[in-house]
Amino acid sequence: MPLYLNEEQTMLADTAKDFIGESAPVSHLRGLRDSKNSDGFSRDLWKQFAEMGFTGILIAEEDGGLGLGHVEAGVVLEEIGRNLTPSPFLTTAVAAVAALNGSAQRERWFPGILSGETVAALAIDEKAKHTAGIAMQAERSGNGFRLNGAKQFVTHGHIADLILVAARTGGSANDREGITLFAVPKDASGMTAEAERLADSSIAARLRFDGVEVDADAVIGEVDQGDKVLDTLLAAGRAGASAEMLGVGAGAMTLTVDYLKERKQFGSRIGSFQALQHRAAHLYSEMEVAHAAVLKAQQLLDSGAAEASRAVSVAKAMTGLATTLSVQEGIQMHGGIGMTDEYDIGFYMKRARVLAEMFGDANYHANLLAEMTGY
Repeated sequence: MPLYLNEEQTMLADTAKDFIGESAPVSHLRGLRDSKNSDGFSRDLWKQFAEMGFTGILIAEEDGGLGLGHVEAGVVLEEIGRNLTPSPFLTTAVAAVAALNGSAQRERWFPGILSGETVAALAIDEKAKHTAGIAMQAERSGNGFRLNGAKQFVTHGHIADLILVAARTGGSANDREGITLFAVPKDASGMTAEAERLADSSIAARLRFDGVEVDADAVIGEVDQGDKVLDTLLAAGRAGASAEMLGVGAGAMTLTVDYLKERKQFGSRIGSFQALQHRAAHLYSEMEVAHAAVLKAQQLLDSGAAEASRAVSVAKAMTGLATTLSVQEGIQMHGGIGMTDEYDIGFYMKRARVLAEMFGDANYHANLLAEMTGY
C-alpha cells in the first residue's frame, strides 16, 4: 500500500483543513478556556461536524454513514490536532463507533452520533497510567448486571450521553478473558462523575459506579469475551490519537519554523543560524517518519490485517516521541516567550502531553511491542 493519500482522501483533507481552520482555530480553544465552558467543547461545532458528514465516517452506509475508514478519520483528526480543536470526535465518532459497529446497540446510538446530538465516553482506565488490567466488577443481577467500581481519565465522562464501560464478569484483573463491554446511558442510577480540567483545558472525569443496574441488552459483543471488542475500540482510539497527535506536532512545527523566519537577533533572522537549521531539519525528519507510521497503521486497520495491532503501537509510540520533540523544540526556539500565554506554542505542548497519555504512552507501547515479539 502506498504511503500517501489517494485523490478522494486528499479532497477530504482539503475540506477538513478549510472547515476546521476557519471554524475552530486555536482562538476557539482560548475562548472556551477563558469562558470556563463546562462541557469542554462547543456543542454547536459538534453539530457542524455532523452536518459536514464527519461523524459518520466510520459508520456503514446502510446505517446512514459514509462507510469510509481509519485513514479518512485520521485526516479529520490531524486537522483537529493542528488547530487544537476541542471535540468529542476521537472518543465518539472513532473509538465508540468502532466498538458499536456490528452490534445491536448501533441502532440506538448511531442516529444521535450522525446528527451530532450524542457524545460518547470511554470508561476503560482504572489507574493513573493506561493499563490492560481491569478489576471493576459486573455481577449478574436478574436479567442483567450490576456494576461496581471506579474509572478515571474518562474524557467527556461528565456530560456524555453514552459511556462504554469495560468491566469484569469473570477471571482476575490481568486476565484477557472475563471482560465484558457495556453501553451505559448517562442517566443510569448509581453512577456519579467528578469532572477535572486537564492541563490542556479539556475535561475528564472520575466515574464511580455504585450498584449501577444495566440489562442484558447493554452488553456489546459477548459476555466474558469483551476483550475482542475492547481490542477493536483501543486500536481505533490509539490510531486516532496518533493522528491527532501528529497534527499537534505538525502545527507546533509550523509555528516554530515561521518564528525562525521572523525573529531577529544581532541583525539576522534566527532561522539563518546553522545550529537551529539542523534542529529544524531533524524535527522535520522525525515528523515524516511518524506520519508514515500513522498512515501505515490506519491502512492496515482498514484492510483488517493481522499485523494491524503491532503497527498501531508503533504509530502511537512514534508520534508520542516525535510530537514531544516538536513541542519541546518549539518552546526552546521561541525562547522565554514560548512559555507565555500570549503565544500559541504553549497550548500545543499541553495538548501533546495529554494525548501522549491517552491509550498508552510511548513507553507503554514500546513494552507492548516487546511482548508481541516474545520478550
